[in-house]
Amino acid sequence: MNNVWWQTKGEGDCHLVLLHGWGLNAQVWDCITPELSAHFTLHLVDLPGFGRSRDFGAMSLDAMVEHVLAQAPEQAVWLGWSLGGLVASQIALTHPQRVQALVTVASSPCFCAQDDWAGIKPEILAGFQQQLSEDFQRTVERFLALQTLGTESARQDARALKSTVLSLPMPTVDALNGGLEILKTADLRQALTSLDKPFLRLYGRLDGLVPRKVVPVLDALWPQSESYLFAKAAHAPFISHPDEFCQVIREFADAKI
Repeated sequence: MNNVWWQTKGEGDCHLVLLHGWGLNAQVWDCITPELSAHFTLHLVDLPGFGRSRDFGAMSLDAMVEHVLAQAPEQAVWLGWSLGGLVASQIALTHPQRVQALVTVASSPCFCAQDDWAGIKPEILAGFQQQLSEDFQRTVERFLALQTLGTESARQDARALKSTVLSLPMPTVDALNGGLEILKTADLRQALTSLDKPFLRLYGRLDGLVPRKVVPVLDALWPQSESYLFAKAAHAPFISHPDEFCQVIREFADAKI
């Protein structure tokens, strides 16, 4: 089996696995790893097909879970951003013995909008899939730009995301399409009602991909979880508000682990 790229930093008693979002790689966490590695043993992962884990094509959510778990510590707090939040959530559902707590960041259990659910319009995701075959670097850059719209530091944050992508070879079109397919089809809303692990959900009030109106809906659906809304953040609160983000993570771990 091919291995995913994996790096460990820090020597804290608590293990924290960080899973990035679509199109990106583990270097997206560079702005917070110095602070978090002082408190945790960090496990930085390039998801299968992305960054330095390039020897993978398109795969299902379950297949991605199995590849990531193969190198994971026996127990950890799992933190997933966006697409990485779906991977972390599925790990918590299918391998709860490996999960001390779950943290999702600007992630939705169902990214695709439906009649009774706010999300990304299906035609937008389908459009990205079509455009990938025509000009996939520009398509990825457009998707990244959507993630920072509306914040005071939007241009700076978009540059940070873009530099993370360009710092390593681009993912293949197959891997990018596979990730979009997961975003289009995954729906963990009901499954996560049974999760009995400490569960923290972090959101940006200005997020255009995971609308803030889902927050109270999930508060009611998952009363065992906690939510936190970054007032001036969009889809990447750890980039726009790193100090506040790290404080929230530390306080959650101190209280729950």
